[in-house]
Amino acid sequence: MILDIDASLRCEWLETNGLGGFASSTIPGVNTRRYHGLLVAALHPPVGRYVLLSKLEETVFLNGERYELSANLYPGTTHPQGYKYLKSFERDPWPTFIYEVGGVEIEKRVFMAYGENTTVIEYSVRGGAQCTLELCPLIAFRDYHSTTHANDALNPEVSEDPGTLSVEPYHGLPRLYLGHNARWTARAGNWYFNFEYPRERERGLDFQEDLFQPLIMQFEIGAGNNATVIASTERREASVAGELRQREIDRRASLRVPDPLISELTAAADQFIVRRAGDLHTVIAGYHWFSDWGRDTMIAL
Repeated sequence: MILDIDASLRCEWLETNGLGGFASSTIPGVNTRRYHGLLVAALHPPVGRYVLLSKLEETVFLNGERYELSANLYPGTTHPQGYKYLKSFERDPWPTFIYEVGGVEIEKRVFMAYGENTTVIEYSVRGGAQCTLELCPLIAFRDYHSTTHANDALNPEVSEDPGTLSVEPYHGLPRLYLGHNARWTARAGNWYFNFEYPRERERGLDFQEDLFQPLIMQFEIGAGNNATVIASTERREASVAGELRQREIDRRASLRVPDPLISELTAAADQFIVRRAGDLHTVIAGYHWFSDWGRDTMIAL
């Protein structure tokens, strides 16, 4: 697949968690809105949304070569240009990206655990090849209507337990846990400056942001070894990814009916029905920035 980068930046994917939280970006992996992120958590379902994990910078090392799979918009340029390695994209049952580098196909899957502020990101190699995958989490930790800029108030400390890294950069916001099966991790502490969000520029809003990289992770993938990162407001070990994946497969399968069109509509509507105040449910008026409105709920009914 050869992407028309300008056209593909208009193609967005969305995963939701039944709480009002979501994960979302574009097919090339470029965040074009302040609302994009791998974990946009609803701290007071379905509202109180915060962009905790904005994205993962992804680099593959294979046969002595370095391939950057990420893509970002900066003033006057796109860097890196990992979308050039994107071979295909599927949205069912969840966003799945196939990259081809050095003759090797790498699959990336992103889904959310229903009822949790939890996003699972998995990487695997198709075939028998082996390679090294390096991931650099970029965090925002701000209200999803805002943008983050480099500041000295951020606490760069990274806490580490076996299989889990966590950060709590600002007092009063939840700790972000990163469950992982990396072979090696290290602290970083770098700011990435001047990401640009064209959809916000079109709306006449602040369209530039700085993001913080607290740490780096390296994985060996291939021959049955997958890379897993679980970003969550709860402590989650990478070993539960398979259980979360199967639970979500079963849940989505339960929504299907024989008619393909009705199944598509049901799956789409399911993203808008969210929990509020315990066992009560409500209807989101629209993603990315609307919450639940009585008017829209009545229209839906």
